[in-house]
This record gives sequence, C-alpha cells and structure tokens, in this order.
Amino acid sequence: MFRISRITDYGIVIMAHLAGRTDDGAHNARELAERTQLPAPVVSKILKSLTRAGLLASIRGSKGGYRLAHPAAQISVVRMIAALEGPVAMTECVIHPGVCSQESSCGLQGPWQRINGAVQDALEKITLADLLEPQGASDRFVPLLGLDSLDPREDRSE
Repeated sequence: MFRISRITDYGIVIMAHLAGRTDDGAHNARELAERTQLPAPVVSKILKSLTRAGLLASIRGSKGGYRLAHPAAQISVVRMIAALEGPVAMTECVIHPGVCSQESSCGLQGPWQRINGAVQDALEKITLADLLEPQGASDRFVPLLGLDSLDPREDRSE
C-alpha cells in the first residue's frame, strides 16, 4: 500500500491552514500547533523542514513566524511530499538503482518506473490551492498518463 507518513500528512495540514488564512502575516509554531491541534514539537520540526525546502518563509522578530513562500497555486502536492519524505517512489529501485538483489533479473523495473512517473506527474498537477477547494467543487480529474495499457476498465475480451 502506498502511504504518506503521519509527518507528511501533518505537514500538508499545516500548509493548507496557512494557505487558507486571509491575512498575509506570519504565524508562529505555537499558534499553528493550537490551530491545527497538532503536537507543538512535531509542528516545529515540520516547519523547519518546509522552510529548508523553500515552501515556507521564516520571519524573525517579535511578530515573526512562518508564511507560505509562494502562492498556494504554485505549490504542488509532490513538492510538499518530497520536502517531508524525499522523492516519491513506489519501489526502492525507482530512486536507488542497484539496491535490490533481484534487479538484474526483474522484468518489472520498467513498468514500475512508468507507474512511478505517472503518480509523480499526477501529484505535480494537484496544488495546495486545489486542496482548499470544497469537496466536489472541482470536477478536475488528474489522469495517470502513460498507464493506458494498465486501465482495469478497458475491455480486452475483443
């Protein structure tokens, strides 16, 4: 099962909270922890990672804190995941060739790379702004391009 970690889930919650704010000010870690109902130490760790990745701007001073470094429409889901987990990879061999002892005899490396690329492309097309839309408000469908031959709805009995 492909899953994101709890830290990444929390990070996207924090990013969505910041993106949904109408003010343009900075918000400190304690305030963000309270508003998102997440543990303060975890929020601090996430904020540092997102700032290092260039997704958040850190403002120093008494009215300092964190704010989005870019408009929400310019921040993709894949970028947020990569900032907190590393590259999106369905299998280890996609990002670390040679790590699997079966790689030389495995005929699935190419298909897994294609699947991984399609998932990555789909996540690249979904932005933080898209996550803020009310459920069902957008009929936008992000197809997993390049996987036409793997479509289970396709009737192959002809």
